[in-house]
Amino acid sequence: MTQPALDGPQERPVQDQPVRATLDKQPREVAQMFDGVARRYDLTNTVLSFGQDRRWRRRTRQCLELKPGQRVLDLAAGTGVSTAELARSGAAAVACDFSLGMLRAGRGARRRRHLPFVAGDATRLPFADGSFAAVTISFGLRNVSDVPAALREMARVTRPGGRLVVCEFSRPTWRPFRVLYLNYLMRALPAVARRVSSNADAYVYLAESIRAWPAQRELAAIIADNGWTSVRHRNLTGGIVALHLAETPKRRAR
Repeated sequence: MTQPALDGPQERPVQDQPVRATLDKQPREVAQMFDGVARRYDLTNTVLSFGQDRRWRRRTRQCLELKPGQRVLDLAAGTGVSTAELARSGAAAVACDFSLGMLRAGRGARRRRHLPFVAGDATRLPFADGSFAAVTISFGLRNVSDVPAALREMARVTRPGGRLVVCEFSRPTWRPFRVLYLNYLMRALPAVARRVSSNADAYVYLAESIRAWPAQRELAAIIADNGWTSVRHRNLTGGIVALHLAETPKRRAR
């Protein structure tokens, strides 16, 4: 269900107690969890990724090959840090997320006040067909309750021949590094999050969701089955993160 407008009368209050979503990905639970971590979310991500999050955002922007004036949708944009990176290209970047807490935090950030923030559910986007030249989603697709539906919606709002980049955690390609990384996810990550995050329990869920997420080739197949062509991927940081690139067909099916 599409979320209400950011300033609408139906805004959902942020819960006083921290929320940890479960892997069945009930949309309300996931949204409430992100509401609870919004205040220190960007700082926590930078600490947990050892600063690599900045590089991942930059590579996402570069892979989209945006031109000045083009409209690009940044889905699961959170506080808009990734949207601001996209706007550096000169494109008209729109931040969309279903967590009102995240959107409020982003709109309150001085350097992001110029960005448009829209509340919306990835499975039912509040945009017309072909509204964007490109769409991207960073570290959010695995939190969507219906991934195929979200991919089809992203294809719907992208014009024919438009581009997609999915930036998401994936599988390190070197086995010894993969074992070390998975141990970090389940042991060190929650411990570090307790020191810097406003809701450390949420990062236990995030670690579990990363481990349960499909590997690179599996995700490529899912993307190809749901409205996208020319699907390929590029590994970053040894495969900790993968960028999946795709395009919409140049002519829409009738």
